[in-house]
Amino acid sequence: MSARIPFPDPDAAADALTFAGRAARLGDGGVRLQAAGGTLAMTAAPLAPRGLLDPTPTILALRALPVDPELECDLVVEASALRAVDDVTLLLPDTAVSPAWAGISPPRGGWSAMSPIEASTLASRAQWGIAAVAEALPADPGEDVVRSVRATVWGEADAALHDLPRGTAFAAFAMGFIGGQEEARVREGGSWVRLTLDRGHVLVRRPVRSGLTAVRTTGAPRG
Repeated sequence: MSARIPFPDPDAAADALTFAGRAARLGDGGVRLQAAGGTLAMTAAPLAPRGLLDPTPTILALRALPVDPELECDLVVEASALRAVDDVTLLLPDTAVSPAWAGISPPRGGWSAMSPIEASTLASRAQWGIAAVAEALPADPGEDVVRSVRATVWGEADAALHDLPRGTAFAAFAMGFIGGQEEARVREGGSWVRLTLDRGHVLVRRPVRSGLTAVRTTGAPRG
């Protein structure tokens, strides 16, 4: 028998299906399910790079829901494969997936506050980006062209978003986290920035610097 996720009420189960449905249409279509202590954290990647040379930023969407306190799990499945058994139970697929974004995790603590961002600003920047992507795409574009255009538009730092990638707004908008007049609470921790709205969180991973360190002189000084 396939594993199941039992929720305490129909509203929580419906929210989980809604999140999964949106995740299935964005990014790679995977959703991470982490359950412990009566809380289910559902994470998806509306934007994430595919390969080392892909400039697409890593932007995750997260929603926390109440779940059966006895359930403990941590796995990634195809979001489209989640099915409702009844009003309070979801059925998991028989197989899991292993997207690269699931191997990196934001810090659990040590977050510091930044200036908030109006939800209306997130919505307007997302809508501007959607229009920019549509305008930049040629007729009948291939997958590589689509990914290149999306990486350019959504990866660009936006001054209205504290210079975060414009895809931050896209993730909040596309996942349905913008629901009214509110401010997104913004915190940063290490290389991550977290935006918190009433309906969910958006987590943005800043670029990690890599490369060779500066050459240092070793040994005793020469006379």
